[in-house]
Amino acid sequence: MKSTTALCAMTLAAASLLVLPTANAVGQTPATPPSASPSPGTASESISDKKLDAAAAAVKNVSALKDTFDQRLAQAPAGDKERLAGEAEHAMTKAVTDQGLSVEEYVTIMRVAQNDPIVRGKLIERLK
Repeated sequence: MKSTTALCAMTLAAASLLVLPTANAVGQTPATPPSASPSPGTASESISDKKLDAAAAAVKNVSALKDTFDQRLAQAPAGDKERLAGEAEHAMTKAVTDQGLSVEEYVTIMRVAQNDPIVRGKLIERLK
């Protein structure tokens, strides 16, 4: 269930990138300590265009799955919720791995996008 939570959180973060203007993030401090976040430029250079393309496709797929499973979970009887949560986790993981990324790579790219305006901009362009 932990990986589903991470997938959902990172997908929501990525979706919020579309809503919030990039300029809003410029003056903010990163959520992680400076030593844990990559320096701008370094991170943007280390994530290939192919990986960004895959991450953007995964975001779209995971987001659609999350919406679907959220509705199903809301309507499901209590006894079915655990099974549905497992199905959601499997489906979201598959949506990421089908794009050629591991869940860890996907989560890392989403975290970098939150902290690096260059990567965030590249990801936003791919999500449009």
